Amino acid sequence: MDHNKVAKRIADAVGKDNIVAAAHCATRLRLVIKDVKKIDQDALDNDSDLKGTFNANGQYQIIVGPGDVNGVYDEFVKITGVEQASTADLKKIAAQSGKSNPLMDLVKVLSDIFVPLIPALVAGGLLMALNNILTGEGMFGAKSLVEMFPQITGLAEMINLMASAPFAFLPILIGITATRRFGGNEILGAAAGMMLVMPSLVNGYNVAEAVATGKMPTWDLFGLSVAQAGYQGQVLPVIGVAFILANLEKFFHKHLKGAIDFTFTPMLSIILTGFITFIVVGPVLRIVSNGITDSLTWLVTTFGFIGYGVFGTFYSAIVITGLHQSFPAIETQLLADVAKTGGDFIFPIAAASNVAQGAATFAIYFLSKGDEKVRALASSSGASAMLGITEPAMFGVNLKYKFPFFIALGSAGISSLVMGLFQVMSSSLGPAGIIGFIAIPANKWVGFFIAIALSFVIAFTATLAYGRSHMPASKSDNKPVNPAVTEHEAGFEVDAPVSGHLMQLADVQDNVFSTGMMGKGVAIEPSDGTIYAPADGKITVAYQTKHAYGLTTDDGVEILVHIGLDTVNLEGKGFESFVTQGQKVKKGDKLGTFDTNTIKKAGYPVTTMVIITNTKAFNDVVVDKTFDNDIQAGHQIITAIPKASDSAVGAPA
Repeated sequence: MDHNKVAKRIADAVGKDNIVAAAHCATRLRLVIKDVKKIDQDALDNDSDLKGTFNANGQYQIIVGPGDVNGVYDEFVKITGVEQASTADLKKIAAQSGKSNPLMDLVKVLSDIFVPLIPALVAGGLLMALNNILTGEGMFGAKSLVEMFPQITGLAEMINLMASAPFAFLPILIGITATRRFGGNEILGAAAGMMLVMPSLVNGYNVAEAVATGKMPTWDLFGLSVAQAGYQGQVLPVIGVAFILANLEKFFHKHLKGAIDFTFTPMLSIILTGFITFIVVGPVLRIVSNGITDSLTWLVTTFGFIGYGVFGTFYSAIVITGLHQSFPAIETQLLADVAKTGGDFIFPIAAASNVAQGAATFAIYFLSKGDEKVRALASSSGASAMLGITEPAMFGVNLKYKFPFFIALGSAGISSLVMGLFQVMSSSLGPAGIIGFIAIPANKWVGFFIAIALSFVIAFTATLAYGRSHMPASKSDNKPVNPAVTEHEAGFEVDAPVSGHLMQLADVQDNVFSTGMMGKGVAIEPSDGTIYAPADGKITVAYQTKHAYGLTTDDGVEILVHIGLDTVNLEGKGFESFVTQGQKVKKGDKLGTFDTNTIKKAGYPVTTMVIITNTKAFNDVVVDKTFDNDIQAGHQIITAIPKASDSAVGAPA
């Protein structure tokens, strides 16, 4: 890559006078732009040296790739004379430039709080759905399974107990993640959450009745009457408590020193948070939280199926903005008081929308004959969308061609309207896709299946019909596979650089990685903090921030190991590196370490990506291990299969 020429093309496309400041991380240029509309987007999209672009959180990001991004950035700065900044400084500049959206900032906070909780909420939701199958009437006859087979009563009761636990003690879970997000000690956050669900308090689900009947017990605090109300099923009050706790803790850490700080800061933080919570913050935020739930319930009750249809039409567009990350907070509140709300109407709408996007993606598979790259992406991302994960389908396929995305929007609107006609609501959380029926009461299954079928059929057939005359001509970048070459006979092997839980890239909460812009690979949720060389080769990237490593093997395989998401903002805090750029390493050599607690406390995921950035140089890049399993560092996880005419790839220019 000619860094100077690439930098000139980027500068021309963006506009030299349109740039406020620039920074870069391990893979991308990060720019604060005056007016995004002035960017020549087509020029950037058609630049063969660039892997993609996207705009988020006030930063316009251009994916260049590891190793090259440094050189392009240096040339870009020379050409434009733009203000250089660190990634942390760039966030501040974006805010000062008015590019930071307060609403998106709020969504980001909610996302940081609830994304770590999704496994517990989904597990509880699926167990609740299983309990519904065992105890619900009308699924297998007039009687429930428990009534027909009394011997499984104990099993049903145990499953119900396990299903209820994450929701009954949700304030504790939120206390942990929210306090961590606001920079406090998550253990103190857990203690604050426990304080809100103590058995001696009136259960949160019974507070309204206790107040209405005048049976709410109170504390007399120097003449002030304070309700002994619990906060089971509440969301906003707990987030408010975590915010207060974290800031009080930081205040005392700053003003108390040594043993006094260690001894008294936790106690002072908890006691002040407790008084403020029960006297002011808790009651006020309970009213606000209940008001939001009541408003949404009123909207659906008032507008009925029309409200469903409108929401369904725009659901996928909302996903693009990231606003959907705030929905778990709303859904949790809806499910907390099913007697009043009737259930969660967001879930079935999300399921209809996800299936529509997946169906449109499958249509692209059939329209892309001859382009194996598109077909492979369409088939995998379409299947993922059917199970509730739509980002790969939307960003990797549908938005690329535009018309599938908009057809899916219309299909989702129609199917959501049908959901509304049948008044479909979920009684728990679960996978928002074709198997989402397990979270739907049995008496609403017919409506759910009709709507899901419509969503798929309309999106698929409309995309296929429209695409026959509007689909761009396909072209294949791949040569035929040499049948004599197998994955393990002639492929180039890449080992896991860290121990942990193996994940699909599609599940990573970053579009650059999840959509495959950087190349094929895997993600690992680390179980320890040591990074090892995944192959023999030369270190091509070793940033001062120590959060990413680039390595080119002797066979020309370019490997990126990226620790965490947005961890470049930590500027090296919590990381240690033992290698330098240009250094030769052997498979298994220690490259560096990272402190998981430091990274998580700063609010960043530690998910580590292992990417083959020159994927196009190979016939295929395959994963050798089964996803959703634990692996050890040093175990082979990826094989890069050379093209039929290549015996070795060779390091690209």
